[in-house]
Amino acid sequence: MATASLQNYRQSPRKVRLVADLVRGKTAAHALALLSVLPKRASEPMAKLIQSAVANAGASAQDVVISIIEVNSGVVFKRSMPRARGRASAIRKKSSKVTLTLGPKSPKKVKAGVTPVETQ
Repeated sequence: MATASLQNYRQSPRKVRLVADLVRGKTAAHALALLSVLPKRASEPMAKLIQSAVANAGASAQDVVISIIEVNSGVVFKRSMPRARGRASAIRKKSSKVTLTLGPKSPKKVKAGVTPVETQ
């Protein structure tokens, strides 16, 4: 099992989780192919994170599966914006922490006694 983490990525965890949910359970090679065409801002840092985890594993991207990927909230920068009548409203600039764990690819299981149906 190899791990990699991305700390204080300046995008809200809610948006990053959309990308994380897309690649969870897929092989690293399939996840990188998906992320290369995904029109989300988090796709490029997520692809770099997967490549880092594959390098840490010392295996091929075909041989490992993204077993655990979790996105938690990171540091929140607090700013204020001027509003009417001298008041101020809060602006919360959120960040994310992404932790990724790779596992070995398990062989496909075939049910006993069942043969694949041939198409004609």
